[in-house]
Amino acid sequence: MTVAQLLALWVARRDEYQRVGATVDGVRLCEEVLSDLGRFETFTEEPTFKLREAARRSGYSEDHLGRLVRAGKIPNAGRPGAPRIRLSDLPIKAGALRNSLSGLILSNTEIARAVITQQPGGTR
Repeated sequence: MTVAQLLALWVARRDEYQRVGATVDGVRLCEEVLSDLGRFETFTEEPTFKLREAARRSGYSEDHLGRLVRAGKIPNAGRPGAPRIRLSDLPIKAGALRNSLSGLILSNTEIARAVITQQPGGTR
């Protein structure tokens, strides 16, 4: 949810309440606002990537990711002309995850070496 979407949501609710002359429960209304703000905060804290970094992480080309953003298949977390892709929206090409994890996977030798150099109490 973007700031614009959050504002549009609450403007629409206000207009609807005004149109029907609604009397609302203040506590319930505050709970809804706080819930929406909580979702907004979570949404804004998620990392976003420029197309180059997104391409490196996903295995797809910058051009392909750019087309997906322009087509609306991936939400643009940036601005027009400077797209960014949220981590949760990033498509992962088959095999790309394995390649990105290759530097994190330890060989049997590296595991054995780590165990041998480990001192009692869990420190080196």
